[in-house]
Amino acid sequence: VLFTSGATGPAKGVRYTHRQLYAQRDALQKTYNIIPTDTFVAAFAPFALYGPALGIATGLADMDVTSPGTLTAAALDDACRRVGATMVFASPAALANVVRTAAADVVHLGKVRLVMSAGAPVPIKTLQEISRLCPEAELHTPYGMTEVLPVADVSLTDLVRIGTGQGVCVGKPVSGCDVRIDDQTSELLVSAPWMSAGYDSLWLTQHNARPVVSTDGHLVMWHRTGDVGHIDNEGNVWIEGRLVHVIHTSHGPIAPVPLEIAVEALPNVVRVAAVGIGPVDVQQLVIVVETIDSNDGPAEVELTRAVRHALAPLTISSVWTTKKLPVDIRHNSKIDRTAVSKQMSQILSGTQK
Repeated sequence: VLFTSGATGPAKGVRYTHRQLYAQRDALQKTYNIIPTDTFVAAFAPFALYGPALGIATGLADMDVTSPGTLTAAALDDACRRVGATMVFASPAALANVVRTAAADVVHLGKVRLVMSAGAPVPIKTLQEISRLCPEAELHTPYGMTEVLPVADVSLTDLVRIGTGQGVCVGKPVSGCDVRIDDQTSELLVSAPWMSAGYDSLWLTQHNARPVVSTDGHLVMWHRTGDVGHIDNEGNVWIEGRLVHVIHTSHGPIAPVPLEIAVEALPNVVRVAAVGIGPVDVQQLVIVVETIDSNDGPAEVELTRAVRHALAPLTISSVWTTKKLPVDIRHNSKIDRTAVSKQMSQILSGTQK
């Protein structure tokens, strides 16, 4: 039984059989061309389990594994030295701190052939900066979830080639995994041999999350990912946010991620949360910005003007700044938009100062 991160609700137990874990191991081996002589540094505790499953030497970096953002460049480089690492996995928050703490004596990262990062959208800029520390490595961002992993994968090279779009590109589905889009909700549905057996004792949740659909004359069980997005003409999957975080305005539903990406392109912006407040179907759009030197309160006129211009012609009810946006415990990367929405509802209604 594995547990979800609890980023969009209570953490859920997910049941796996040995057969499904074997299939997952084989999918990872095939996707990343892992061979017996590879060695692995995991800067994320759950991923440390994959190394032994793949039959390769595995080490953990010297860090607080409950807080991925504490990983330093020196600690990661030392871990790579100790195990002679050819592969590294770290969350986006961990890689961001590696970049911030990098020094000239970081040399063992230069021998790594593969760096993977997942758990939340990984900024291309962060990947490019890590690439300079690991000049021999391919940079990849796998996409998946506790219930089904991997689903898709994309390299830094392809991300640069594909460019920006409506959301975050997570690449093409990996071999053996099928992805489809729900026509009504734009939710991603996935199916693969390594899909988990279901949730632990959460029968209604499992029933709602695992529709059985007739596909090409065969009944296929799918997993509702909870992510909304689309598939482009090249077959690339794009993520636009979580279904529960879609903002339902009087002009229709709006996914948060494309808005956040647009605002994050502004100078000095660290990260952004686009949330809705008010009654469903007439929600007001609020943008909360964490900048390099943010204070908690209404955004200054210049920033407000820049945000409104970046998101035109959408109507923005309020632009706010905060010292730090709340993120999930596991990855330190996923913004807790539900918490942000609740707080902004209280602030803007006058029930909280």
